[in-house]
Amino acid sequence: MIDTGKKRRVLLKLSGEAFGGGAVGVNPDVVSSLAREIAEGAKQVEVAIVVGGGNFFRGAELSQRGMDRERADYMGMLGTVMNALALQDFLEQAGAETRVQSAIAMTQVAEPYIPRRAERHLQKGRVVIFGAGAGLPYFSTDTVAAQRALEIAADLVLVAKNGVDGVYSDDPRTNPDARKIDQITYQDALQRGLKVVDSTAFSLCMDNNMPMQVFGMAPEGNVTAAILGSDLGTRVSN
Repeated sequence: MIDTGKKRRVLLKLSGEAFGGGAVGVNPDVVSSLAREIAEGAKQVEVAIVVGGGNFFRGAELSQRGMDRERADYMGMLGTVMNALALQDFLEQAGAETRVQSAIAMTQVAEPYIPRRAERHLQKGRVVIFGAGAGLPYFSTDTVAAQRALEIAADLVLVAKNGVDGVYSDDPRTNPDARKIDQITYQDALQRGLKVVDSTAFSLCMDNNMPMQVFGMAPEGNVTAAILGSDLGTRVSN
């Protein structure tokens, strides 16, 4: 029997670039604005968040410059924890109760990642922020977003993008003829090699029938609207 009292539950994926406003580090004005939008949506919807760390480090890029890939990835994970703590602070200023859970043990700043505990926090109306990626090298935060969404039984993965408002037939920044796609299947996205999220994340969602919505963070209000269920950007599903 369907529980009609069950609230909508979403997993929001935020890129590290969103935190830096295009620069290295955390831009307080950008994160404060983003936090207000999330807090508004979280009044009606259970919201969990996976944050990237690209505003600090990108493991794959560092490894291409000669650094050990595993070490570079762990540095990237630590960057995501810094973003998680910054977002927590601004969310609480915006009136949302929050918890940060880390896949790498750092008990003075975050809880350990425990899916059941995360679900309990969500049921109590808290925003849960997942830091440190998967706690393992070679996994992108896109893939972690798909994995966490499955573990906490989210209804949808929301992928908030910077500078693009959905999935396109080609990179709109380099190809002026690229077309925005309103709906696409995972199979089609993988076959066409669309790079809007990691192919592993697409595969994981496809295999477990988890829908995804890719949308642009701009203009202001989009993040709140997406959390509340607006049909923004591109829907990716089976």
